Amino acid sequence: MRKRRAEKRRPLPDPRYNDIVVSKLVNSIMLQGKKNTVLSIVYDAFDIMEQRSKKDPLETFKQALANVSPLTEVRSRRVGGATYQVPVEVREERRIALALRWIKQYATARRDKSMALKLAAELMAASKGEGSAVKKREDTHRMAEANKAFAHFKW
Repeated sequence: MRKRRAEKRRPLPDPRYNDIVVSKLVNSIMLQGKKNTVLSIVYDAFDIMEQRSKKDPLETFKQALANVSPLTEVRSRRVGGATYQVPVEVREERRIALALRWIKQYATARRDKSMALKLAAELMAASKGEGSAVKKREDTHRMAEANKAFAHFKW
């Protein structure tokens, strides 16, 4: 190896909740560098969640993240001309990244008026173990379970 490995960049915690994961959510939703716009969307979504559930929105968000984060996934592995879907465990960092990506994807696809409402609805559904993002996680787990026979191809 010629050069050293690139250092992981840690995002700064968000201003209101002082939490790095909320900051990662903001960064994943952000388009074209419009961070203030996304910050207001995320905070509005958290306010909506607080009004509807009468609970701490950060706790609801953490619960939603825990319910959406996948434990195992399948990766393609080529062995002798055949491609196998090999189940592997997901690293913590990737787990959070996938969960945030799925929450964003399915919140955007919802049919609500504003993005804040969509995000609030998806996060509240995910915290209860419902919603499309949780279904995606279950599908991922089901796929890994179905391909358990190829686990010996792990590399």
